[in-house]
Amino acid sequence: MKRKILSLLALSPLCVLAQSTNFSISGKIGKLNAPATLYIDYSGNGAGGSDSVVLNNGTFLLKGKTAGVTLVRMALDHDGGGKDKAVYTGDVDYFYFGEGENLQINGKDSLAHAVFTGSPVWTAHQQYKKDIDGTFIEITKIMNAKARAATPEQQQDTAFGSALNKEFRDRLKKMHDLQLVYARKNPGSYFSVVALTEVAGMDAANPEVKELFPALDKKLQQTDAGIALKQRIDAVSLTAIGKPAPEFTQQTVEGKQVSLSAYKGKYVLVEFWASWCGPCRAENPNLLAQYQLYKDKGFDILSVSLDDKKDKWVKAIKEDALPWTHVSDLKGWSNAAGRLYGVTGVPASFLIGPDGKVVGKNLRGESLNKKLADLFAN
Repeated sequence: MKRKILSLLALSPLCVLAQSTNFSISGKIGKLNAPATLYIDYSGNGAGGSDSVVLNNGTFLLKGKTAGVTLVRMALDHDGGGKDKAVYTGDVDYFYFGEGENLQINGKDSLAHAVFTGSPVWTAHQQYKKDIDGTFIEITKIMNAKARAATPEQQQDTAFGSALNKEFRDRLKKMHDLQLVYARKNPGSYFSVVALTEVAGMDAANPEVKELFPALDKKLQQTDAGIALKQRIDAVSLTAIGKPAPEFTQQTVEGKQVSLSAYKGKYVLVEFWASWCGPCRAENPNLLAQYQLYKDKGFDILSVSLDDKKDKWVKAIKEDALPWTHVSDLKGWSNAAGRLYGVTGVPASFLIGPDGKVVGKNLRGESLNKKLADLFAN
């Protein structure tokens, strides 16, 4: 699911030359005091960073520099539990604001119920969300919550995992259809880049994405988000069905270097995932079942994690009892293999044949099961 679930927040190193300008985010959340802390991570056109501030009688002020439209992840730690707790299970919001803006946030008790003012870009983003009937992050939160609420029996049930993934894909399909309409109607909106990027994250070969990108305002195409989207579109040709799978090498949990070419002579499913990705975890029982069925017939799995924290990665592998090889460079959305394959959302997968060529993409659930059954029928 997409980008980190942005960690869900995908901070792109790509940039264009742009003049950074000062911004401020200020406000008041109730009467919170230490240890209550507000954390932000932000990125926009090569300028970005992270910051935090302890609340004083609910008030806070954060300053920084950015260029162009900026994506922010803001997490409020109410009780001193730390940033990770606030980001993954707490009071967190994702939003955009503009270059040089002074955003004000005021809420009675939380970010979730706060009022945002002073940012035309934030206002435009709210309208965009209405037009597409939600956001990827909101859908991801819903699906992750369902995955976390599953009983131990459901977590091991391949049918439950397949149903969860189908619901996730159906929700995304509805949203993506609306995003394509938005991009077609609003070629001058930054959120058209956001819309096409999210559609490409699930289906980079979508002909409408390739058609609509050149129609966007040229300045939008030169933002870091626009450049990344163009690279994603171009990456489709590198991983097209029938093309040789791009080579990569990454480290296992134990620190051993493993290359994709080591799997030549087998069918190997290169599975991009992350510990924080609910639909990824829900699919793991089915992957395990298929692995057990075909591992002695010439099938293997190579999982590439988009985690950035080793302990969470290792914990997820152990919890889901996944016996195949796992690799990562622990760079999150900047994972080198993920960038090479144009991955902008997880789960994402590429089925590679014994000759090293791509034979399937984004197969999961019944579609994966059928493909493997056909390949190993003889």
